[in-house]
Amino acid sequence: MSGRGEPLSQKQRAELLSTTRARKMARSAHAYVRGNTLKFYEWLDANDRANLPEGPPIWICGDCHLGNLGPVASKEGRVDIQIRDLDQTVIGNPAHDLVRLGLSLATASRGSDLPGATTARMIEEMVRGYCEALSGSVSRQTVAERKNKAVGDVLHQALKRRWKHLARERIKDVRPTIPATDKFWSLRKGEQAAIQDIVQSDAVRGLVTSLKGRSADDKIKLLDAAYWIKGCSSLGRLRYAVLVGVGNNREAENGICFLDFKEATKAAAPRSKAVGMPHDYAERVVAGAKALSPNLGNRMTAATLADTPVVIRELMPQDLKLEVDSLTSDQAVNVARYLSGVVGHAHARQMDKATRQSWRRTVQKVSSNLDAPPWLWKAVVELVASHEAAYLEHCRRYALAA
Repeated sequence: MSGRGEPLSQKQRAELLSTTRARKMARSAHAYVRGNTLKFYEWLDANDRANLPEGPPIWICGDCHLGNLGPVASKEGRVDIQIRDLDQTVIGNPAHDLVRLGLSLATASRGSDLPGATTARMIEEMVRGYCEALSGSVSRQTVAERKNKAVGDVLHQALKRRWKHLARERIKDVRPTIPATDKFWSLRKGEQAAIQDIVQSDAVRGLVTSLKGRSADDKIKLLDAAYWIKGCSSLGRLRYAVLVGVGNNREAENGICFLDFKEATKAAAPRSKAVGMPHDYAERVVAGAKALSPNLGNRMTAATLADTPVVIRELMPQDLKLEVDSLTSDQAVNVARYLSGVVGHAHARQMDKATRQSWRRTVQKVSSNLDAPPWLWKAVVELVASHEAAYLEHCRRYALAA
């Protein structure tokens, strides 16, 4: 194991994570929206969810912002744009994903200093892209079909990536150790032992040997592990970076497995009471991922680490976050249509034809000169205003504390 100094106490960890999260959320209004799912659902409760249409109860992302969409590799090596973070997934109202995505698109547009008319067009195109997916007119979205530079560039980059790129990006080294940096902290003794036990479990063995080019009989060995400072909304939860050796040739690309252990907690997104779902938080996340994002869901497993439910997934070099911070008006509009189609496909694969048609008619209802349905436009406008005010207040408190 690599040396990273003495492990921090629980209090020290909590204080540093809280400071890091506050700093990240103060970077921009868009960063604040990405990092504050609770604010979104507080608004939803305060403004009566009955104002939104009630869609069929299906697995939804629950935190459908731009940063949670991007290239995701399957176990077989295929790369598609899918939902890439399912912490908040529940069986719920698909309208919540649409409103959350609309808010994210609107704040991204403001962050790119685009005019308000662009935001209006983005919401219109978002509805078109989503309804195209529900209608089945686009069987599988590809960059060629949309010719979208922002999406196309990141997908092209993802297709060229290999283990060395992941290693240099995540751990700054291609050797099978995790270095001492401000992103990786030393483990406590109990954590080290608990991770060792999970790595030797049948669930993790099945996960790490399922990748193409590996065998179910391969030897599994824990090489290194560290507490991982990653994300924003998840800061404060347990999270570990774990390197595992698979087989005898650990110099080969398939011989190193980079696992992400992430604590699963109660979802903020409201769930449907008409359909049951797993009570275990980690099993809920895995089930939602398999329904919404098969490439990712089939590379995940649920486990328990020292009485804490965790989701374990193998990171792949092709898994990238879609960054859309600097866009032209036309690019922003095209991104909105493309990504809403991705969400539409994730929703549509859970519905039969009659349900898809019925939900599409509900989503498309308009009663104004805009093509965007009034319920969606009104929700996005109110959310942008409330989040902008909350963001400024957050920055004020952060500046005073600093």
